[in-house]
Amino acid sequence: MIDRIKDKINFIYSNYKTKSLLNNYKFEKKKNLIRLGSVYGGWNLLDKKNLINSTILSCGLGEDASFDIEFAKRYNAKVIIIDPTPRSKTHYEKIIGNIGRQKIKSYNSIGQQDIDCYDLSELSKDNFFLIDRALYNKDNLEVKFFKPPNIKEISHSINNWQNNYSNSTDSIIVSTITIETILKQFNLITVPLIKLDIEGAEIEVLEDILKKNLRPSQICVEFDELNKFTKKAEIRFLKILKLLIENKYEFIETNSSPNFLFNKID
Repeated sequence: MIDRIKDKINFIYSNYKTKSLLNNYKFEKKKNLIRLGSVYGGWNLLDKKNLINSTILSCGLGEDASFDIEFAKRYNAKVIIIDPTPRSKTHYEKIIGNIGRQKIKSYNSIGQQDIDCYDLSELSKDNFFLIDRALYNKDNLEVKFFKPPNIKEISHSINNWQNNYSNSTDSIIVSTITIETILKQFNLITVPLIKLDIEGAEIEVLEDILKKNLRPSQICVEFDELNKFTKKAEIRFLKILKLLIENKYEFIETNSSPNFLFNKID
């Protein structure tokens, strides 16, 4: 999959006459690359000392918190979860209600984990905090949060890429919040890692945190729009890729695209 993405990146850059940006750019491989979580909900990251006893932001919970729980356990970390989706909030409440219990089931691969799949035996309620709002580049907007076309799925979207960016499909109304406001709320200057699985809004959020110099050491991000790879998706993806590279982030090879990992070069 990563080779396919590389080819597309180079092809698109050639078309837009900006290929020189990647002429000397390497898709880095790292020895300290690890993966936490299930097949569906897991993420790749670099195992770094600054993650120990840290606070991270995990944006987009769904019904698979395997990454968040394994991260909190491995690094004795606090995970601030941002997700206003009704089913996600219900899943979070079940997790908190089962704190202290061991897992008795294995993960499934469909992204709807049973609470008994989580090992919560060494965790407390203090490891998690839920913000019931949609992450975006402006605070306190009341926006449409569009439902997925398949009612069995959970992921809602602000830009509605799943329904060809329509403004008229089924939605709920949610309030927005920015990374800057979250950091201020928790008295943080930045965080060592942020995970963005927010169904298309990742472009605006990444632009916002780069503009405000709120730069985490690692960024785990799913570019959801690449699942369709329309011309609009191409342009949006290339725009943010260029900004990340210009702001000294390296693209770490993980073989799990469109879930990407970027590491800030010190």
